[in-house]
Amino acid sequence: MTDDFQYHKILVAVDGSKATSQVLDAAIDSAIRNDASLDILNVTQVDQITDGYSNAVLSEKNTYDAVRTTRERLDDLKARAEKAGVKDVNIHIRFGNPKRVIAREFPKDHHNDLIVIGTTGLSGFERFVVGSVTNYVNRTAHCDVLVVQIEK
Repeated sequence: MTDDFQYHKILVAVDGSKATSQVLDAAIDSAIRNDASLDILNVTQVDQITDGYSNAVLSEKNTYDAVRTTRERLDDLKARAEKAGVKDVNIHIRFGNPKRVIAREFPKDHHNDLIVIGTTGLSGFERFVVGSVTNYVNRTAHCDVLVVQIEK
């Protein structure tokens, strides 16, 4: 990498957890430093419903309410990034497997050259059982990945 290397399209994956603030701050810093656009992405996993893990069936109203609430929160994150000085900020909600969407699908569609993602709060055993989105993204993404170590 040369000294004049610059990112142009940064993706930050957020999940609404306590880690979101720290991950967003790192993405904002990177976007400002690189004069890059920022895509803020939330991925809702629907596999459990479609694969029979849940007895509850989401009604159209419940789905709409969940999307509306997520959009409101993402709008707040967008405003925060713009207030900090990021010139081009877009928010996105996707449904699917977070690992694949964050690592491959979204960056391919939006030509991101950096993914910013936080470490998971799972224990070592939990990561072994359910897998780590961060680990998967770090191993399989076709662009650079900035992993933000979350302070506990």
